[in-house]
Amino acid sequence: MKKLVGSLAALGTLLVAKSAYAVSFYNPSSTLGLGSSDLQTTVIAIIQWVLGLLGLVAVIMILLGGFKWMTAGGNEEKIESAKKLLTAAIIGLVIVLLAWAIVIFALGVLQNTSGAS
Repeated sequence: MKKLVGSLAALGTLLVAKSAYAVSFYNPSSTLGLGSSDLQTTVIAIIQWVLGLLGLVAVIMILLGGFKWMTAGGNEEKIESAKKLLTAAIIGLVIVLLAWAIVIFALGVLQNTSGAS
């Protein structure tokens, strides 16, 4: 009897359900600013987004290395592991910053040469 009542209650719940009408159109290009842009603007937006994400990963790795060092408790192996992680993360952050500077420089050169003709 309990199974019958439970089954009828579940079936009744499914039959009474109403539509939410909460569906809206989502344009994924609007978040990156890729709407009706030309190819150069689109590539710039993608490169800046990727470099920003890589910079965030490098900063998180630096924080993780610092945390590992602080919690090493005097263990030399853990301290060396944390130092290696910090070194690699700082090198990664420098590479990301240099890549960003190269992109900005290259875009400036390309815009100056394309605007001169």
